[in-house]
Amino acid sequence: MKFKQLSISLALAGGSLFIPASLINKQVGADEGAALSKAETTKTSTFSITPAILEEASPMDKTTPVEIKVLATRLVLKLKERKVYAYQDDQLLASYLVAIGKKGWETPQGKFEITQMIKNPKWENPWNGKISAPGPNSPLGERWIGFWTNGKDYIGFHGTPGEHLIGQAVSHGCVRMRNADVKALFKLVDKGIPVIVQP
Repeated sequence: MKFKQLSISLALAGGSLFIPASLINKQVGADEGAALSKAETTKTSTFSITPAILEEASPMDKTTPVEIKVLATRLVLKLKERKVYAYQDDQLLASYLVAIGKKGWETPQGKFEITQMIKNPKWENPWNGKISAPGPNSPLGERWIGFWTNGKDYIGFHGTPGEHLIGQAVSHGCVRMRNADVKALFKLVDKGIPVIVQP
């Protein structure tokens, strides 16, 4: 399966990202409209756009038909706690410490849903055009789970090489996670699952 080129905006080389809708993989297009109509956002900002490229998932990342997957029915992100909680109905499946948007670049609050799930994203530096290889040292880490859009830019959960900053308000709106944690969360969720962002 091949991915089309898309764009991801990062204000800093190690920062969080925003992806323009015009270049997003067409498979996501129909889901985005539904997510937008449900979004109840608070304060957000507009940002410059930076290109990024997706890489095809390796055979080791693909789910086999016999694998049983326990899915969360919702994610709850509590900004003050700097934690995301994965629930299946009323049962807590997992929780992870995260980094969130800093002042002026706050992670939007409200009810959203997962619209994008991407393995092994590549990122193109907006200042010099250099493309980062996918993997744990990429500014996006090893997974991207998008849940917010204004029709132009995107916010989501993603890995980071700056794991020492987890637990702080340092991103440009996105939710940074340890690479091991975002990979574990990726296995628990699917498109359409609600993401509730609370103060």
